[in-house]
Amino acid sequence: MISKLTSGETIKLAPGIRRIIAPNAGLMTGPGTNTYLLGEKQIAVVDPGPRIDSHIQKIMSEAGAPIKWIFATHTHPDHSPAVKFLAEKTDAKILGIPAPAGIHQDMTFIPHHQLTDAEIFTTEEFKLKVLHTPGHASNHLCFLHQTYNWLLTGDHIINGSTVVINPPDGDMSDYISSLNRLKNETIEAILPGHGDLLKNPYEAIDWIINHRLERELKVIEVLSDYPKMPISKLVAFVYKEIDQSLHDLAQRSLLAHLLKLKKEGSVICENENWELILK
Repeated sequence: MISKLTSGETIKLAPGIRRIIAPNAGLMTGPGTNTYLLGEKQIAVVDPGPRIDSHIQKIMSEAGAPIKWIFATHTHPDHSPAVKFLAEKTDAKILGIPAPAGIHQDMTFIPHHQLTDAEIFTTEEFKLKVLHTPGHASNHLCFLHQTYNWLLTGDHIINGSTVVINPPDGDMSDYISSLNRLKNETIEAILPGHGDLLKNPYEAIDWIINHRLERELKVIEVLSDYPKMPISKLVAFVYKEIDQSLHDLAQRSLLAHLLKLKKEGSVICENENWELILK
């Protein structure tokens, strides 16, 4: 459950971990993008969000110490565009993975250091383990705060809904693999990119995996009954429980499911019609 979250409010989640919610609430962002401030003597900022001047100023005023590092979990427009401007004001070092080509990417994000999977980022106050978690975005990273074993998940896991997997950069096979990979880590809580802290990390991970696989089974069931169906019609059957106004968004994740099934040899697409491969 999401507690009442207020944009601009600074919440101390634990010694050395604070959260500020950006004022960009909406359908895709929930209460707004969570910005995290790590450390007390020297500050690391994770996901400063979109370029909203008031939010950038809020981060700087709340830091209470020099901002030395800025991390981005990924380069979607609600997570990283503020990085460039915050770095210009603070001379902080930028860390992450550059934006891939394509729409809905922040091409202004240019890291001073490109992070790699399993890298340990160390300061005098804390350590972050870097986990490459492609799926929602090919350059997506999670950060495991090793003092508390709290995982900062960006859009890999959010609280309150599931995320859209939008091909070609979004990949459902990668997404499920990345979720399963997290179960090998020791995690006490999840600090999501949107919504409140999750205290049941493995339950949350399993719920998302099961939800995606159940949706995939629904795709197979519908195509069993209605072979050779275009995605524009298939979405109404597979996502019949959601409002029709959201079908355009749902169609993005549906395409990701279909591409996963195609890769696995379960479906084909001919003349924009999808059908099962009978085995």
